[in-house]
Amino acid sequence: QVQLVESGGGLVEAGGSLRLSCAASRSLFSINVMGWYRQAPGKQRELVADSTRGGTANYADSVKGRFTISRDIAKNTVYLQMNSLKPEDTAVYYCRGSYFGSDYWGQGTQVTVSS
Repeated sequence: QVQLVESGGGLVEAGGSLRLSCAASRSLFSINVMGWYRQAPGKQRELVADSTRGGTANYADSVKGRFTISRDIAKNTVYLQMNSLKPEDTAVYYCRGSYFGSDYWGQGTQVTVSS
């Protein structure tokens, strides 16, 4: 199993930045894919960005050029740097890890962007 703990959410004005962190209970070398998802009220959960063990990153079109996913292997932590935030980025952000064919999720962290 893998435990994932997110942090770093909060309230920010449009145009501002936040960095989310996801700390994993296992080495990132053992987790195939780490990703960030978000769910806004009344909407389905959607992929924001993910990163394979080999370092390949994938982004939703809506965040390309504004968000960056990165890994700190020594800290077993994945980050999501979010710049130029927009009100439509408001959502609960979840971390997901794919480990031996099973998906594990964190508890989520709220991001609110005011206009």
